[in-house]
Amino acid sequence: MLQLWRVWSLPQQLSEVGKCKCKSERECQCQCECESRSWTSIQSNANEARADNLVVNGTFLVNNRPASILFDSGADRSFVSLSFEPLLAIPITKLRKPLTVEVATGKPLVLDSVIRDCQLNLDNHLFPIDLTPMQLGSFDIIVGMDWLTKHHAEVVCFDKIVRIPLPSGDVLEVRGEKPSGGLKLMSCTKAQSYLRKGYVAFLAHVTEEKGKSKSIQDIPIVQDYPEVFPDELPGLPPVRQVEFHIDLVPNANSVAKAPYRLAPSEMQELSKQLQELSDKGFIRPSFSPWGAPVLFVKKKDGSFRMCIDYRELNKLTITNRYPLPRIDDLFDQLQGASCFSKIDLRSGYHQLHIFEEDIPKTAFRTRYGHYEFTVMPFGLTNAPAIFMDLMNRVCKPYLDKFIIVFIDDILIYSKSRADHERHLRLTLELLRKEQLFAKFSKCEFWLKEVQFLGHIINEKGIHVDPSKIAAIKDWNTPTTPTEVRSFLGLAGYYRRFISNFSKIAVPLTALTQKNKPFEWGPKQEEAFQTLKRKLCDAPVLSLPEGNDDFVVYCDVSNLGLGCILMQRGKVIAYASRQLKIHEKNYTTHDLELGAVVFALKIWRHYLYGTKYVVFTDHKSLKHILNQKELNMRQRRWVELLNDYDCEIRYHPGKANVVADALSRKERVKLHSVQTLSDIRSRVLQTQRSCVIKDLLKYELLLQLELKLERKDNGLLYFENRLWIPNQDDLRTLVMDESHKSRYSIHPGADKMYKDLRTQYWWPGMKKDVALYVSKCLTCLKVKAEHQRPSGLLVQPEIPVWKWENIAMDFITKLPRTSKGHDAIWVVVDRLTKSAHFLPIREDFPAEKLAKIYVDEIVSRHGVPLDIISDRDARFSSHFWKTMQSALGTQLNLSTAYHPQTNGQSERTIQTLEDMLRACVIDFGGNWDSHLPLIEFSYNNSYHASIKMAPFEALYG
Repeated sequence: MLQLWRVWSLPQQLSEVGKCKCKSERECQCQCECESRSWTSIQSNANEARADNLVVNGTFLVNNRPASILFDSGADRSFVSLSFEPLLAIPITKLRKPLTVEVATGKPLVLDSVIRDCQLNLDNHLFPIDLTPMQLGSFDIIVGMDWLTKHHAEVVCFDKIVRIPLPSGDVLEVRGEKPSGGLKLMSCTKAQSYLRKGYVAFLAHVTEEKGKSKSIQDIPIVQDYPEVFPDELPGLPPVRQVEFHIDLVPNANSVAKAPYRLAPSEMQELSKQLQELSDKGFIRPSFSPWGAPVLFVKKKDGSFRMCIDYRELNKLTITNRYPLPRIDDLFDQLQGASCFSKIDLRSGYHQLHIFEEDIPKTAFRTRYGHYEFTVMPFGLTNAPAIFMDLMNRVCKPYLDKFIIVFIDDILIYSKSRADHERHLRLTLELLRKEQLFAKFSKCEFWLKEVQFLGHIINEKGIHVDPSKIAAIKDWNTPTTPTEVRSFLGLAGYYRRFISNFSKIAVPLTALTQKNKPFEWGPKQEEAFQTLKRKLCDAPVLSLPEGNDDFVVYCDVSNLGLGCILMQRGKVIAYASRQLKIHEKNYTTHDLELGAVVFALKIWRHYLYGTKYVVFTDHKSLKHILNQKELNMRQRRWVELLNDYDCEIRYHPGKANVVADALSRKERVKLHSVQTLSDIRSRVLQTQRSCVIKDLLKYELLLQLELKLERKDNGLLYFENRLWIPNQDDLRTLVMDESHKSRYSIHPGADKMYKDLRTQYWWPGMKKDVALYVSKCLTCLKVKAEHQRPSGLLVQPEIPVWKWENIAMDFITKLPRTSKGHDAIWVVVDRLTKSAHFLPIREDFPAEKLAKIYVDEIVSRHGVPLDIISDRDARFSSHFWKTMQSALGTQLNLSTAYHPQTNGQSERTIQTLEDMLRACVIDFGGNWDSHLPLIEFSYNNSYHASIKMAPFEALYG
């Protein structure tokens, strides 16, 4: 029972309210008992403060940790709670002179320590702050007058805004949490104070009526079979028609891994669970040469689940190909059904014996001994197929008549209640006879509508679960061209399912064009809603055909997770959710793995027991199942992955366009794995193999064999170029290194061929390179098509010497990096095509740019005679013109709205933008960290216009 106090004043008391004529509560010196809003009174109840208009509070990052923060102009200093202080990970400094603080109760506290130089993150602006540790209420941090004064901050309580002037002259507005319109709570002490003043209080007794928990005795038919629903499994299962076998690949050797180190609390839990399993007979002491380590994962209720890491055994196990039922075949049986019951078995795997000869293979090693399972454990790769075999044999008399089964889920369906009564009784009688036990809390009976295998089933038919299309239905109206592009990217991916897609999308496509105002009107809204409606129609979410060829695409942004399930090019379902507060602190690796786990949990009924592929744009996830060092979170997730027969692949291309859209993706950091190949040793080995096995005829080299020359290093060369045999994917490896490495960054086919031909040779190299580049997903995603424009061209005069005539331009509106850069200054020599890419800030004044120009250009190449640029305000400023005139440089500004005048820098910018996008996709991180290598790759690549690389033209 919850007691709520609520106070109303009588009319005669109303006239006394507001007698105080003080201009503010801070100035109040009378006895009107105005409530002080200092930190000393508020910090004791954060929930009350959050609901009040007179304080400003919110959740912000402090040392990259989310903290509940109160901005309080009544506190002389800034404070941090004792519970939050350890999360800051900064040593505490002792104060020379202790600080005395008076709290709400009037009791003075002596504080003698401070944590200096913490980082307060307000809307991506970092501010240093010194925090004094003390016992607070619900707030983690209180920002006081010391910080507010230092930064000239203005607190606007009514609007819940803190205004902070920035060095750049801008004003940062930090918005606090808005008060909720809910019921305000009052302490008993405050209520008594109001009563003494003559207010009237009413005490309401609020009770929560909890629905009666269902009981076996209350359910017809089920009440006659209580033995089918025990609280715990009674013991070892009986001998069944099926036993669990573990068949190993030929010549497999036993694997025994050392036990993992466990915490003291885990050791206690291990001892307890081993005793329980041993008492039930589920495990026994073992002398097996096999041995898997044990690890623990935490359940939602805080208890521990013991898990066996069977990854090594699963690798050596021959996969059981027992067919799992087709989901569409299962649903075909449900036509006309109007009454349903669903039964979930209790620890179904533990209700099946292991074949005696295979028991030693399940052995696991612990601090307390070596044990092996006598019943089927969780985590073995063939467990779903074997259990499906058992359930099909047990339920065979009634299968597809009034029962459908998927692994350990049983659905009973009938056309009438009378039929269902008979069907339910026959099913429970069968389970009792076979001694198969169910978990009553997870069972549902006598339903008119049931959720089964991701569908809603009722007498009207089978419907897609609404949660599957919530991600599209809840898509908010776009407010920027970027958001429109994100939506059209998703819709366009499914355009083959939507009639007249291009016609419908015309109003939205127009909003994405440059130099067009963003005006959202009735036509745009109608197109947006029509596309949303068509995306959510049945043709988009197809029912799966069989259990093969499932593909899952996952992606993560700093806002949420996005996943899509497809089969043979058809969309089965899509899902997304926002990140929880604590998940925003996860590493990129854990977030990407979490997205995979999110997809597996949602679509378990499709993926469990089948072989499927998961595509992710995080390369290192490919190796997660072989990783030795795992944290507790990764252990729990890997344990889940072990129950599935999945292959994780890396895919940065267009396949992830859907997941990107659903997660509102802003490109996250990708940790790309690049291995530098020992190419020469591999080529030598493969060349020898070709000669020994007489494979030259397959290489079409019979007529060229005499021209192959063996050098001192043992390698075969053709006209001083290394011959690459068509074996062991060597040619693909060479092209990978020449196209995708950090030193090449996705050159075009011509550039890549010209670079390769200087060192390597094989028949048809040019054709292979062109085909390879045409299939590169990153290139297809980031590169625009470039064609020569029609009409006559007026080309500027060709320079006579290097860096005497240059072109320059800016790339602006880039994402701001951790170093503060948001633009690139591109400077190109028109003769050698060599270029410099200089990271800058868009708000740099002309004086700052002049210093960079002298340091980076003039000091390296001397003073140019001519500069071609556009009419940017910085290039046309009086300062810039005066400086260039003093240096003897002539400025040639392009015609307004005619960028072709400065075609050299414009074309270089196009190439640079393509390389930047490719770098961020392949390698992640801040774009300015890639700029030096991009500049090197650009200057080191073959240019068709000068028939050589810029470096070669510049330095010889």
